[in-house]
Amino acid sequence: EQSAHNALVVGSSPTGPTTHFTLFRPNPRHWRCTPAVHCLSLQRRKSLSALGFCPFTRQQDRVGITKSEYMGQVMALKSTIYKVEISVSDMDRHYYETHKLTVAKHPSETDERLMVRIVAFALNAHEHLEMTKGLSTDDEPDIWRKSLSGELDVWVALGLPSEKVVRQSCGKADKVFIYPYGGKVAEMWWDKIKNSTTRFDNLQVTSFAEEGTTALAQLASRTMKLQINIQDGEVMVSVDDKVVYLTPVEWKAAA
Repeated sequence: EQSAHNALVVGSSPTGPTTHFTLFRPNPRHWRCTPAVHCLSLQRRKSLSALGFCPFTRQQDRVGITKSEYMGQVMALKSTIYKVEISVSDMDRHYYETHKLTVAKHPSETDERLMVRIVAFALNAHEHLEMTKGLSTDDEPDIWRKSLSGELDVWVALGLPSEKVVRQSCGKADKVFIYPYGGKVAEMWWDKIKNSTTRFDNLQVTSFAEEGTTALAQLASRTMKLQINIQDGEVMVSVDDKVVYLTPVEWKAAA
């Protein structure tokens, strides 16, 4: 459990005593055991460490953080950084710009999903469009665009979100774009969810064929310079002498 003061409750029970200790940002030098941890057994300390909790801190770095924040930092450290330069030529929207992105690839994210995320960025490219923390957080889409006042103009999500997530997304942003992929699995998802989405005028659902996204995955590398051309709904993605053609299929149009 977590108290109101960013402390973890260890070994609590309805009738027994509880032990509290504050979770601190780790520092690799001059570790010091926090006072509240002295009462923990060595076995319990090892168990906490295995779960990602850090009961040690350097005194001058004593900045209390929550478990979720600390675990987020751990996951961020494990993310793989990709340097991506995208030259977008969108003749459908008359948008021609180059974007230089630093993209954090979550440990659980596949090359296929990473590349779909990049293509989704190109399809909605704008000077204020941004990649988010993606899989590292539950309350953000994969890509978003905010107004100068902080309001959500565009919400872009990948994959197969639940009906609840779709409903919440449509209530948060002016425009919501969902890009499912995965072949038959995506089709089954849409058959299940589509009737519940008809009331969302700000929602657009556009799918990618499995053969296209599989080919996209082969283009992934830590440093990429992509040329993405969009015309009449067709997408061409090229890296050096490799080219992948995509034909996105609109399953639901926004009003």
